[in-house]
Amino acid sequence: MNRITLLAVCLMSIISLNVNADEAYTQALNELAKTKIAAIVNDAVVQSAVKAQNSKHAGLTQADIDALDKKWRAETKAADKPLINATLSNALSKHLTGVKNASDGLYTEIFVMDNKGLNVGQSDLTSDYWQGDEAKWQKTYSVGPNVVHIGKLQKDESTQQIQVQLSVSVSDIATKAVIGAITLGINLDNL
Repeated sequence: MNRITLLAVCLMSIISLNVNADEAYTQALNELAKTKIAAIVNDAVVQSAVKAQNSKHAGLTQADIDALDKKWRAETKAADKPLINATLSNALSKHLTGVKNASDGLYTEIFVMDNKGLNVGQSDLTSDYWQGDEAKWQKTYSVGPNVVHIGKLQKDESTQQIQVQLSVSVSDIATKAVIGAITLGINLDNL
């Protein structure tokens, strides 16, 4: 075998290994979404918080959403953080923090969004308040019930762990209508 042929065979083997690894992760992540994450989504704390915020924010315009997001981003760098503190201290955020802490490192972050893509509650601070312009919301809430979106595999530089964001639409238990979305950072080393 000449060097070019050998190199081509090696590259095809590496590509094949990466495809198989991604397929294995995809299968495991979809199973996780159907089981443990479905239980989180159907929890009364999540359901009631999303419904309450959907009612509270029913009249928001896009300009209102942009203003809230701008305020959140500014607060991430400010000493005074009324919007961030109100969100991080609400019952849903406390619940999500408990879920994350009980996951033995499987979840690196958890946040729930309403029907406008705004954060309802979260285990950790996010860089922005509005997720509605991102795939995690657009490819779940905007698509329909029981939708799973798997983000790109990423290596966290600080932990050196492979992680991915797994997002799922949140549906009302009674009506089955989509009311929001949830995103979880998944540590694939613990999957």
